[in-house]
Amino acid sequence: MTIEDAKNQRSDITLQGTIEEKGEPRTVNTKYGETQVCDSYLKDDTGRIKLTLWGEDIEKVKNGDTVSIQGAYTTTFRNEVQLNVPKKNGKLEVISN
Repeated sequence: MTIEDAKNQRSDITLQGTIEEKGEPRTVNTKYGETQVCDSYLKDDTGRIKLTLWGEDIEKVKNGDTVSIQGAYTTTFRNEVQLNVPKKNGKLEVISN
């Protein structure tokens, strides 16, 4: 799947892309307690999408890494489509760096 396709799909998204513009992690309070979150972008030949990194996924990746994402879903926040990888059945894997 391409990033442009992913922007129009809500769930069960599998794609590959390159991490860029990884921001600084920040602490947020969720219904599960305090956790770290970090904004970044995922890019491929068709475009880019905001990728929200949570918890240990933040440490896994750096700018320029090519990653594979499985089981992701999208949300829209402040008119921007964001890609999220759920903890339970989602998977983010670094292919090359």
